[in-house]
Formats: sequence, C-alpha cells, structure tokens
Amino acid sequence: MSDNLPPCPQCSSEYTYEMNALMVCPECGHEWVPGGADEAGAPAGERVIKDAVGNVLSDGDTVTVVKALKVKGSVSGIKAGTKVRNIRLVDGVDGHDIDCRVEGFGAMQLKSSVVKKA
Repeated sequence: MSDNLPPCPQCSSEYTYEMNALMVCPECGHEWVPGGADEAGAPAGERVIKDAVGNVLSDGDTVTVVKALKVKGSVSGIKAGTKVRNIRLVDGVDGHDIDCRVEGFGAMQLKSSVVKKA
C-alpha cells in the first residue's frame, strides 16, 4: 500500500504489506522475505531467465524451438522442434538472451520466449 514496497513476485499485485520480517500479498496470500532468494531460488538481484512455458533456464540446458524462425541470409530458417544443446545465458541485444550453436546454422542468439526446456 506504500509506494516503496515491492510488488508480489507471485501475482505482481501492488497491494503488498509488511508483517514482521515478511512481505505479504493480500490477493494471492504469498509470503516472502524481502531481499532474500526469489521463487526460483536465485539470490536477489540475479536475473532469472524463463522459457516460453515458464521453466527456469540455466547454462548447459537443452532446449527445443517452439515456433519456426526466419534466419537472415538463410532460405529455410529454423523449424519448430529443433533441439539446441548446451545453451549459454547472456545479456544479449533486443531480448536475445540465449547464446547457442544450432545444428546446420552455426552460432547464434535466440530469445528465451521461443524455446522450451527439453
């Protein structure tokens, strides 16, 4: 209810309040420690990257492309269902946060919103 309280990490409600050492959301009932670990278990301040269905991604994961992608300079593009192994999470440009090597195309960056954890 105050402007300086963080929104709920579960439902993004702005009506959170403090109760002793916890933050509480009255809409979904979620309770958390402010400044502690977030829902994915990552330390506060560390960026969490999720795939198209909400799974948390990490370095070395294998992902599957969920929709056909056009590739500049290529006639065919990347088909939906293509597996990409050993991804690396990066702070890329324009939302491209996965650095990987796609079989048949070489090294490239993908957006996490177009892949699903395999």
